[in-house]
Amino acid sequence: MPTVLALGLDPAFVDLPDRPDLTPDLIRAFIEAQLGRLRSLGYVVQSCLVDLGETAEAVTLAQLRAQSFDCVLFGAGLRAPERLLLFEKLMNVVHAGAPNAKICFNTTPADTAEAVRRWV
Repeated sequence: MPTVLALGLDPAFVDLPDRPDLTPDLIRAFIEAQLGRLRSLGYVVQSCLVDLGETAEAVTLAQLRAQSFDCVLFGAGLRAPERLLLFEKLMNVVHAGAPNAKICFNTTPADTAEAVRRWV
């Protein structure tokens, strides 16, 4: 079964002042539901939610060292313009730590399966 590292920004670090109804727990549950959908399609999925940079590289590298992945999914929250430096750092960590893995991007947690299925 293909293996996927789902790399994303931990909802605890997401600030959505226009959507106070979207709590970190609610976002985390939605992400997990979408990863569950991916698992039901036959993928082995490891979630890796990171902070805004203090430990993000180390946490990601530890995941890459613990298991080999066929694909690394970068969540949309990591690609926000204000997180460009974090995104670049994590892209380079993934490139070095999983050079043979396909890279994919979702636009929201809802299209995670489609993003992964484009590549593996």
